[in-house]
Amino acid sequence: MTSNTYHQAPDAVAAAPPGCPMHTGWSPLDEDYLADPYPIAAALRDEHPVFYAAGLGHVVVTKMDDIEAVFMNPDVFASTNVQDPIFPLADEAAAVLGADDFDPVAVMSNRPEPDHARIRVYTRQGFSNRRLKALEEYMRERATVLLDQMIASGSPAEYVAALAFPLPAEIVFRFIGFPPEDDAMIKSWCGNRKAFSWGQPSPAEQTAIANGMLDYWRYCRDFVARRRDRRADDFTSELLDAHDADPDPSNGTGISYREVESVVYGISFAGHDPVTALLCNTLRCLLPRRDQWAELCADPSLAAAAVEETLRFESSQVSWRRITTRPTTLGGVDLPAGTRILLNFAAANHEPDVFDDPDTFDIHREKANRHISFGKGIHFCLGAGLARMEARIALELLAGRLPSLRLVEGQQLSFFPNITFRGPDELHLEWDAS
Repeated sequence: MTSNTYHQAPDAVAAAPPGCPMHTGWSPLDEDYLADPYPIAAALRDEHPVFYAAGLGHVVVTKMDDIEAVFMNPDVFASTNVQDPIFPLADEAAAVLGADDFDPVAVMSNRPEPDHARIRVYTRQGFSNRRLKALEEYMRERATVLLDQMIASGSPAEYVAALAFPLPAEIVFRFIGFPPEDDAMIKSWCGNRKAFSWGQPSPAEQTAIANGMLDYWRYCRDFVARRRDRRADDFTSELLDAHDADPDPSNGTGISYREVESVVYGISFAGHDPVTALLCNTLRCLLPRRDQWAELCADPSLAAAAVEETLRFESSQVSWRRITTRPTTLGGVDLPAGTRILLNFAAANHEPDVFDDPDTFDIHREKANRHISFGKGIHFCLGAGLARMEARIALELLAGRLPSLRLVEGQQLSFFPNITFRGPDELHLEWDAS
């Protein structure tokens, strides 16, 4: 496979760099870490700011300054591995993805310079103020409908199924231009992508996921082909217009047809699964703290600050990855070329040197947006504004309609086992009848 392949599995788990501190007893897939990563991440940070995790085959970076240095130096710390499986693929799954027509190319999060900047010109234009404003109106309308249905069904309710999952998925699908009648099918294909790229699925699970990825890629290609012949007011049509205007990237500008297909393929998962987690995590942070929830209910303008503090305190993305392109030194540790790196946001976002009293949730915190949850530099999350908007609107509606909203007591939260995305599989809520 070429370096621009969208998913490229490693051949083996990488060995420790010579002289690097090593941790043989920890993995971000451990049950206790999945349940609550923050105290464990803090202890790891205090023990060794940079260390090799034997079970993961990655060097783990825990300090905010070091993580920011990685993000701001993309020539040395490349993003080409961020969509790759952590572990080698089973032969059966590799065979599925070896189909002749499964050929998405890296385009945004996993494409290096100079092509990343070239493509980002066109994808950034899709997130224009005009389009976000139109999406905000649709988002509020759709969230209101889903909330009406949840309230009508009565207390208690399971929030993921009622609102937190369908809302972000439908928003990003309308943004792309996918027709509503295809929503259920697309969701089924996207559902287990985080297991493929960020978890440790069994060979049978890998194969099932790979088949879904292949089906979804074929769907994206067919959809783009239809849009090529019949444009609409959506992101895909804008990309195709850009391709028509400048179809040959070899001159340093323009976007190819295959890149248009691949952007559509990639943005659907990135645009909804982490946002589902964010919608849930805001309530997990606010509802047990009744004083702050009451403040929000009295003043919905606090919703934006509550979202920002949630992104710091209980992020829906607790890590990201990089790979070194040449020998370098990070945090006093020498790293050879090809070193796989895990950037531990859970440690950095609770770092006392960066945030006062970091283990306290406070919607009035100054500079809460100092968090690293959307990355930094040239690969700063393209959909950050959209994610913040969705979470803010959901909070405003819930606080206005259900001031008595609370978590169902005694529920045991579970989290899908993966190294990066963190939100509860289910979140049960209750409220007083009006």
